[in-house]
Amino acid sequence: MATLLLATAASYASEPEDLRGPDVTIIAGEERTVYEYRQNGHLRMVKIVPHWGKPYYLFPRDQTAGFGDLEEADMLLPTWVIVEF
Repeated sequence: MATLLLATAASYASEPEDLRGPDVTIIAGEERTVYEYRQNGHLRMVKIVPHWGKPYYLFPRDQTAGFGDLEEADMLLPTWVIVEF
């Protein structure tokens, strides 16, 4: 069992930078917590969790512009999850 865990840990450590998951920056405020998800230095997703109410995500108005980088978008629109199953 220990050998399997060491082999798995070694495989994660040797992953190239471009195959890593997103970097998450958590910004805690008095009224909300903001999660910024970045991949290869580009802002890909923003999740906002207010202390009162439902969490929501910010998406660009035109998702075809900016190559998926939210910092390049002209306007971000809030989007809520209606149903999860």
